[in-house]
Amino acid sequence: MNIEQIILLILYLAIVSFGYLMKFMNLQYLKIHGSTVPPEFDGHIDAALLKKTRDYTFEHSRFGYVTSIFSNVVLIVFIFGGFLNMYNTWINGTSQSFIITGLLYFIILSLASTLLDIPFDLYETFKIENKYGFNTKTWKLWLIDLIKSLIISIILMGIIGAIGLWLIQSMPDTWWIWLWAFFLVFSLFLMYISPYVIEPLFNKFTPISEEDGLEERIKEVMSKAGLKISRVFKIDASKRSKHTNAYFTGIGKVKRIILYDTLLEKMSHSEIISVLAHEAGHWKKKHIFKRIIVSEIIGFVSIYIAYRILKSDILIDVFQISESTFFVKVILLSFVAGIVMFPFTPIGAYFSRKHEREADRFACEIVEDPEPLASALIKLSKDNLANLHPHPLFARFYYSHPPVVERIRELRKWSKEAK
Repeated sequence: MNIEQIILLILYLAIVSFGYLMKFMNLQYLKIHGSTVPPEFDGHIDAALLKKTRDYTFEHSRFGYVTSIFSNVVLIVFIFGGFLNMYNTWINGTSQSFIITGLLYFIILSLASTLLDIPFDLYETFKIENKYGFNTKTWKLWLIDLIKSLIISIILMGIIGAIGLWLIQSMPDTWWIWLWAFFLVFSLFLMYISPYVIEPLFNKFTPISEEDGLEERIKEVMSKAGLKISRVFKIDASKRSKHTNAYFTGIGKVKRIILYDTLLEKMSHSEIISVLAHEAGHWKKKHIFKRIIVSEIIGFVSIYIAYRILKSDILIDVFQISESTFFVKVILLSFVAGIVMFPFTPIGAYFSRKHEREADRFACEIVEDPEPLASALIKLSKDNLANLHPHPLFARFYYSHPPVVERIRELRKWSKEAK
């Protein structure tokens, strides 16, 4: 192992250790404060439910340590232990076709990663989620979901990989521009067709017209935000889990709203509308558009930098790979990029939390009452056993949403200001 590899390994281990330290701090903070009911949840949660929430967070975090350590050990051994070098040599000798070799290269790695994850997914689903009353999935359904996911992943990887590798082979000097444009168009296309082609393969979508007046109220409130709702559906999420959720699909002003059947069972109409008004706030404030623009700018710059690096053999020399192939360079570049991008994690989390606060404020304004959203957040937290006492530093670094207690406090503050 040369000095460059040692430096990269130390940096990677430092990042991993930092993450473990932050999680440890988070759990220690929960140990100290986890038995205290926040004022915002007073009357909504008792000591028994608070203990269950605390235990659920601890068990998931400990399990996260195990899965993370396993994944990191496998990755380090694969890259630094010579296995990537052997894999690269083997795959490179399977075919003379650049496209076929590339597809084999990445599909086999993806399948291997999925297979290694299976024991952990099984334990999480049928042990932890079962223990806390969330899992409703049968072994048969789990297996069917796995097979469907693998087939869809292979098809999508085959399409994206074949076209992407063809662009790289056909346009050696300008492929980075065309590849960036292709990824942009394909991702938008996937966003459009997924609700109609992919999602129905896993869930049954049923119009909620039988729900007493809910669809009309939703369309009325959404129209205030400038959104035209084509249909409002519920999905049979309860056949897999008791967790609750809702989301929008569609591009532009015409949207479809998807509600989990578990959400419909546990929330009032006013609370559901407030949750959807929050989602509408993201569209009205152009958060999704801004994220796409920022990510595409970053992607454009990144793919150009990648193009320059992949043209050289600097990664081949650093990692002492015996055969220089485009594919092994991509793997090594992905590893190095993960180290380089880590310091930007809290920046992305900060702007995400900022957008969530703006969407909360918008929901309060359009519904003209912050209380239904506050009530919905309380129910979501209770139903999903969300951690009510995250360490402030951990939340600032990793949380894409403000801690739920903080969100409810701000909603109640706005309510008092409005009154």
